[in-house]
Amino acid sequence: MNTSSIKVLLVEDDEPMRMEFESMVLSHPRLTLAGSVATLGDASALLRHTVADVAIIDLGLHDGDGIELIKSLQQQGSRTAVLVATIFGDEAHVIRAIEAGARGYLLKDTSIDEFARAVELVHAGGAPLSPQIARHLLKRFEPAEKSSAALRPDGLTAREIDILRHISQGFTVAESARMLNISTHTVATHIKNIYSKLAVHNRVEALIQARNQGLI
Repeated sequence: MNTSSIKVLLVEDDEPMRMEFESMVLSHPRLTLAGSVATLGDASALLRHTVADVAIIDLGLHDGDGIELIKSLQQQGSRTAVLVATIFGDEAHVIRAIEAGARGYLLKDTSIDEFARAVELVHAGGAPLSPQIARHLLKRFEPAEKSSAALRPDGLTAREIDILRHISQGFTVAESARMLNISTHTVATHIKNIYSKLAVHNRVEALIQARNQGLI
């Protein structure tokens, strides 16, 4: 087995959808199936002896709310990054899940390329979010006090601010690279530098901090 592959756990009670996700994981060279279950109980039991890098969790499971599993992972200090499996237009549930500790979401009608990109992005510390979800989250955090550690005027380069603006509009790393005519590796490096300079750990925090700083 490829030891550098990303171990993915699926928690989905819709059997055809779960089988589709399984097929996407098994057919991708950089992904490995850590487990595939249909209930909260089975997921909790599996996680007692299985380590997953990324968990894709449906919220409306037969034996409870998937958010409870997300909260449990957070309370345990698990390094498993969570993506919510959802349908288009279900922003309210996605926001609840993100507040509980999820890093982003995955639409259930996604293509294999989009599926793999979302898993790899969240595993790398990113947050797959649509512009609509990002706007909801930014609005929710607007009353929060601004960080007392203000950036120096030259804290971010012009290129890094360009990339921040693309992120705020929901563009992926690949899309941003293509629009800026640079490599995806260069964009990823800039994003890491942005996170470091803003003292954040993911895309949502970066957008909130950048907006508080008046950078976007």
